[in-house]
Amino acid sequence: MFKKLFGKKEILVDLVAPITGNVVKIEDVPDQVFSQKMIGDGIAIEPVEGVVVAPVDGEIAQIFPTNHAVGIRTKDGLEVLIHIGMETVAMGGEGFTGHVKQGDIVKAGDTLVTFDLDLVKEKAESTISPIVITNSESVESLTKTEANLVTFGKSVLLQVKVK
Repeated sequence: MFKKLFGKKEILVDLVAPITGNVVKIEDVPDQVFSQKMIGDGIAIEPVEGVVVAPVDGEIAQIFPTNHAVGIRTKDGLEVLIHIGMETVAMGGEGFTGHVKQGDIVKAGDTLVTFDLDLVKEKAESTISPIVITNSESVESLTKTEANLVTFGKSVLLQVKVK
């Protein structure tokens, strides 16, 4: 009843680029789990340097033991996964350094992971790194950047309207 009367406040969340590099459509990621949006919609970046920062303010929901992927939950409940490269889990953490742990509170732009880009180029299937909203049921709309090149911590990569 009150929702109808007063409406719901619109929640827009801007995700800044967590990685500096070239923007890649999610459909062009060389892994079906991401390209077919099996775990959610988003965008990807082909890195030009080995630094990953928080794309939003939130809590570290998960950091994989190998430091190749990080999940963040915003105060609005949006869940964001950053996956560095393809088949990088097989590297067993080699070349990856985590700077956060589960439960840490981060601000957009805080360093999450650093990695050896040359080593990932050498040992992984691809350096293309998806940034995905994993709880798509809470997303009303998703606007993706039109830019070809983004800078971590500065360029807005995605704008999400939360339900």
